Amino acid sequence: MKDTMTDYTFDATDLTAEAASRIVDDVLKGADDGELYVERGEAEALTFDDGRLKAATYDASRGFGLRCVAGETSGYAQSTNLSPDALRRAGDAVTLAKSGHEGRTSIDPVRTNKRLYPDVDPVQSPVFGDKVELLQEIDAFCRAMDPSVVQVSATLSGSRRAVSILRAGGQRYDDVRPLVRLNIAITAEKNGRRETGYAGIGGRAAYDDFITQDQWQGLAREALRQAQVNLESIAAPAGQMDVVLGPGWPGVLLHEAIGHGLEGDFIRKGTSAFSGKLGERVAAPGVTVVDDGTLPGLRGSLSLDDEGTPTTRTVLIEDGILKGFMQDRLNARLLGVAATGNGRRESYAHLPMPRMTNTFMLGGQEDPGQILADLKDGIYAVNFGGGQVDITSGKFVFQCTEAYRVRGGKVEEPLKGVTIIGDGPTVLTQIRHVGNDMEIDPGIGVCGKAGQSVPVGVGQPSLYVENMTVGGSAV
Repeated sequence: MKDTMTDYTFDATDLTAEAASRIVDDVLKGADDGELYVERGEAEALTFDDGRLKAATYDASRGFGLRCVAGETSGYAQSTNLSPDALRRAGDAVTLAKSGHEGRTSIDPVRTNKRLYPDVDPVQSPVFGDKVELLQEIDAFCRAMDPSVVQVSATLSGSRRAVSILRAGGQRYDDVRPLVRLNIAITAEKNGRRETGYAGIGGRAAYDDFITQDQWQGLAREALRQAQVNLESIAAPAGQMDVVLGPGWPGVLLHEAIGHGLEGDFIRKGTSAFSGKLGERVAAPGVTVVDDGTLPGLRGSLSLDDEGTPTTRTVLIEDGILKGFMQDRLNARLLGVAATGNGRRESYAHLPMPRMTNTFMLGGQEDPGQILADLKDGIYAVNFGGGQVDITSGKFVFQCTEAYRVRGGKVEEPLKGVTIIGDGPTVLTQIRHVGNDMEIDPGIGVCGKAGQSVPVGVGQPSLYVENMTVGGSAV
């Protein structure tokens, strides 16, 4: 990567990369692993609500996280003071982890030259005034679309993070990561009833390249469509039903109910529902799930992870057979396998851990229209909201933000208050049909784990799942 990246990371501080490297060498001598993670970032968010600019925030952050790993133990210290003295004090603290330990520093990550996103700065370009004008234009467009529109909220957010990862022996890995996102919410009213629809888009790109007029107008129409569908919705039934899940964003259920259980720390500790099942059938034939951080521009993609390992395409489940897991360096070393580029952290203030990037199910051979036609009496779940998952058991509860009753293969009335209840391992075995329409979500995913949040991508094709538990509000 370019030297200017590293110059930016250490610029205007008392700490140079050369001095930091010498301290890292001293700290990690005799350790099994570790690194110095230096980060400099900017982030902003503008919200246009109720016809005016309601909020505008800007944040600049800078700091380092120093980690020393001995066996299963990690010593970690972080600071916003980038100086040799602060780094030495951090070193004194983290070396307690290797007290009495005679380790051998792990092999450094293998470098690649891949760049999955441009070095752009969404915070600085376009300028603030142009962003406000864009939000005003979006607001006016949304309100003019239909007389039923009574409320519009649009949020534009962007960030740029430069990171430098220093390891023992003078090894250094650098990356600059842009991220943008646009959300639109529209509330519509009919006969005194109000409902809201949402749409969003995001990714690792510049605003001008990513959020075009055609795109944001499409989002506005989609948000209005969802709001108007919800105005016609009726109370959902409850019971055991077959469910067809739509393509794209419904993959968030796959992410939560299945993906977390395939992360290396849960596997190593034996707390995952998939522990001890490598090589066994865990899903119906035709089900293939991958985690791929190498897809250019996607929200969950990274040129390298937060330990310096290049991201990869990791096959987790292949034709129903459990094939692999997502690994950071610590858990990979302890399990005797290769790191997969899934060591991620929210910021310099956090320890890395195995996390998903873009996790999705590959498409099958079946026509989605025929899949719906095969559903004689059940639910068609198109969009999902929030949910809760227990990693150990895989049990989940998810709310649908758009769902329909299906009878005789025909999509009929929209439903309100639909929840999908089950557990990930069981759902994988109940998949009857896999569509040929695989989609990645539009770039709105945020994943939480152990108090840390990171951007992710999800996706799937249309799926026919038998005998799911549906919670509803009808009596």
